[in-house]
Formats: sequence, C-alpha cells, structure tokens
Amino acid sequence: MTSIDPLARYLRDPGPKASVRGVSAACSTDNAIVTETILDTMRAGGNAIDAAIAGCMVQATVEPFMTNHTGTVSLLYREAATGQFHQLHSAGTFPEGLAPFRPIPKMASGYARLPPSACIPGFMPAMKAMHARFGTRDWASLIEPAIRWAEDGHVVSSFEYAVTVSEQDFITYFPEGRRFYLPDGYYPAVGERVRNAALARTLRGVAADGPDHMISGEWGAAFVAHANAMGWPITLGHMTQNPPRWIEPLRLTHGAHEIVTLAPPEQQGVFLSMVLGILADLGIANMTPGSVEHLFAMAHALRLGLYFCGFTGDPIVARYDMAQLLDGDFHRSLARLVRGMRPSVDLTEHLRLVRAPGLRADEHGLAGIPSHDAQTKQPSGSCELSIVDAQGNWVQMMNTLQSGGIPGAVVGGVPMVGSHVTFAGVTGHFDIKLVPGARLRTIVGNTFVTRNGEPVFGLGTPGNVFCTVPQVLTNLLDFGMDPYDAIAAPRMLQLGEDGGLVIEDRIAPDALDGLARMGVPVSAMPPYDWHMGSFQMCYRDADGALCATVDPRRCGEAGGF
Repeated sequence: MTSIDPLARYLRDPGPKASVRGVSAACSTDNAIVTETILDTMRAGGNAIDAAIAGCMVQATVEPFMTNHTGTVSLLYREAATGQFHQLHSAGTFPEGLAPFRPIPKMASGYARLPPSACIPGFMPAMKAMHARFGTRDWASLIEPAIRWAEDGHVVSSFEYAVTVSEQDFITYFPEGRRFYLPDGYYPAVGERVRNAALARTLRGVAADGPDHMISGEWGAAFVAHANAMGWPITLGHMTQNPPRWIEPLRLTHGAHEIVTLAPPEQQGVFLSMVLGILADLGIANMTPGSVEHLFAMAHALRLGLYFCGFTGDPIVARYDMAQLLDGDFHRSLARLVRGMRPSVDLTEHLRLVRAPGLRADEHGLAGIPSHDAQTKQPSGSCELSIVDAQGNWVQMMNTLQSGGIPGAVVGGVPMVGSHVTFAGVTGHFDIKLVPGARLRTIVGNTFVTRNGEPVFGLGTPGNVFCTVPQVLTNLLDFGMDPYDAIAAPRMLQLGEDGGLVIEDRIAPDALDGLARMGVPVSAMPPYDWHMGSFQMCYRDADGALCATVDPRRCGEAGGF
C-alpha cells in the first residue's frame, strides 16, 4: 500500500469553501501553503507587506503553473498609520531601443501563430520596492519559507495537473521546459511530490544578496546570458532601466461607498467607473439578481466599458481624456444606448432560425470568437492575495506568471512565459508603446471599498478580471449579498460581437427565455468555471469584525488568528 505524503494535507479542491470571522489578522489566498506562510509571518511580528512578500515568494515556488519569480506584480496597499492608499505597478518591461524579441523554436509552428515576446522581469523589482518602502522584517527571513518549500517540495493537486497538461504545447517549447515539467519524461502524477533544487539554490542567493540577486546580480547575469544565447541582445543595464512605478490610486464614489482602485496604466479603475456608472443609471439596485434585466444590463455595460478602455494607456505616452472616461454624463449617455438596445418585438423565433442549437462556450470560444483564431496559446495563470494585519494595514495584490521573462525558458529553476502583450492598440488588455519609461496597459483586479474612510472590503481576482470585478461589486454594493454569496454567484463575459452572452451554467430558465425574447443567445460555461477567476477577499462585517472568504472556483483557503 502506498503511504500518503504528509504534505497532502495542504491539498484543496475546487468546491464550497469556509470563511473565517472575527479575527485580528486575516488573509485569503488560492493555496493553503501560501495562507499558512502569510499567517505565520504575521504571527512572527511581520506586517501585511512582510506577509505579502513571504507569500508571493512561496506562491511562485509551489504554483509554477500559476505564477513565477519573473512575472507581473500589482499592489494596492492601505497604510494604517496614515490612512493613505498606494499603488505599485511592476509588470514586465521592454528594453529601450530593441524590437520585440520572440524566440521561435524549430517546432513552434504547431504551438503558436504568434510567439509571445520576451520582456524584462517585474516580480523581483516589485518585492524590492515593497520591502524598501513598507517592510519591517529582515529580508532573508521572508525568503526562508520559499527556500524550504523548494527543497522539500509540494504535492501535485488534480488542479495543478489539469492546468499543466492543458498548457503543454507552450511549456514544452524548449528542452529545458521539458526537463522542468516532464522529469523522467512524464508529468508528475496527482499526489506526487515535486521538488525544485535549482530554484532553492537561486532563492538562497536571493536571501543572501537581497532582491538584486535576480535583478543585477548572479541570477540577473545568467538571465541576460541566456537571452543573448537565444539572440536577444539585452544587457544587464536593461534589468534596471525601467523600475516599478508608485502611483496614486483612482477613487470612485458609489452610493455611500468609495471604491479605491487601480489608476492608469492599469485599466481597472476606468473600466469600473464606466460599468458601475452605466449600471447605476440603468437602475441596477432595483433589479433582481440573475433576472433577464440584470443580465442584459450587465452584459451591455461590460461590453461598452471594455471598448472604451482602449482609449486609455500609460499617461507618459499620451494625455488620454480621463475626465471624459470618468464623467457621469458620459456614463448616462452610454446607459441610454443600452436602453435603446431593448427590442420592442419578441426575437425568440429569430434566434431559432439563425442560431445553431446546443452551442456551448467551449465549442465557440469564450468571447464568441472561435478558439483557433487566438493569437497565442500562452499560459494564463495568476494569484491574488488579500491580507489584513493586526495593525489595520490592508494588502490587495496579484502575482502572476503573465508578462515575465523569456517565453518557454527556464533559468536557475525559474520557468518563464514571456509577455502577454500583443501590441494591440485599442483592442485587448495588454498593450504598450515602445518608448522610454513606458509601462504595460493591463487590467488587474486589486480593489478596496471604503465607508467613512475605512476599508470594508478588499477584493481581487485573476481570470477574466475585467468583467468579474464589477459583477462582484454589484453583488456586494447594489444587491447587498453576503460576501461569499457575492463571489459564488454566476459570472458572465461581456456581450459578444455576435450579440451572444457566455455565462456560467446556472441561469434560471425564465431568464434564459427572457434573453431569447430579447434576441440574446446564451452559451454555457461550466457552472463554476476556473477561468472566471478566484476571488480572494478580506472584509469587515456589519458589526465591524474582520473576516475573510474565498472563491469556490479554485483551490483557495481563507485564514486568520
């Protein structure tokens, strides 16, 4: 009989999750190991930023299918002592004066029509900036848990196995990727322990030399050498050419609450302003959750918000008319357009005549576009952290494999996936103009909701971030749902260009019939689709008690003490 690995106690599955209530310090992450690391760091006297650094370092160690030590970091931080909010943007950057570099392996034609670009890593510069400004604990002590987990290894979950196998065309680009993900020629099985000795050696260097080990130090030099050998002529100077940027967050009023969210070059704040503004004018608070009126309004508001996000970007590139995008009169005019889309005739028969029966989202692409038209088959993984320490410092942040390093390469035990930017202009989330100092336009979900100046919700998610955050905020603030119910409720994508709606398969029959009468065909995702995100949330309940909850769609765990 095979003995069960003791580390299997950390395995969690998608499904119903428990919340924690009435604690002094709290966190919510998508991995039980990371939750434990964060709580241990705070128990030892670390603040929320210390705990976030330790958690990110461990997360990139035990979840290489979701994040890594070279990807993007986005932080929203509320400092208790001053009451101020701070935003940090540290996505991968592009070296000045060089064209985008796309390493194309000999077998690439079967893997991606447009190989992703390489970029300068953003993860470790973010850890350095966070620790220098707000950290309180010795740097090396924050790296020790990640070293231990790299050496001891973690147990493969069914979720990790499924995600890794689904990304095999990309992660096995090069022999080094096959050695990393296919030790002994096969994927480690569910329940098998995976160790990363090479990463442990890299992390010991990070502990001893500080974060510069992976920026301008030994690992940084190895990264540059690896890039040069592949034909990307970067220098060590490029590693520090465009440091992380501290930004004043964007603040939006929504009823009795203020939403503190991400300012440009992030899209999220602008997007939330437009979507929530449109919905408010449409009277969302008076609609029934899950009704045809709610779904129709939300689908159209998401579509318009996404479209107009193409008119923003990094403020150093262009002025962009932020005032117009945030203007309430503009939102009201967009709401008028949505009202005008309501048909005055029953379109059910029209749909019967033109729509193929039984069409599902996985057959047609998640946005109404066949999946074979996608530009890349690049892995899409990210991790959100929600943390509140006993002093009242709040962290809401994301660390992700997206937009980091050299696609398909592995250096010092660190796998990389490159930049997700497609230089899309006004289409798509990831865009950048290759001018000195510019940073990516992207869309990340870090969000705080305050009342009378005090945080009541800290929330965020990976996975179709642009459309899921306003849905959860609507559930919380307009429908008054319990936080866990607000997270678990069905989610949708924006209205597709084909006029269709893609939604998790929990829609009521009367709403489905109502959408058909309005000419909106519906395609179903799985009932709890992991691509639709994994919200991590800390919050204050009606009595002011500190609580934390977690999304049922992935493998997270909330904790506190």
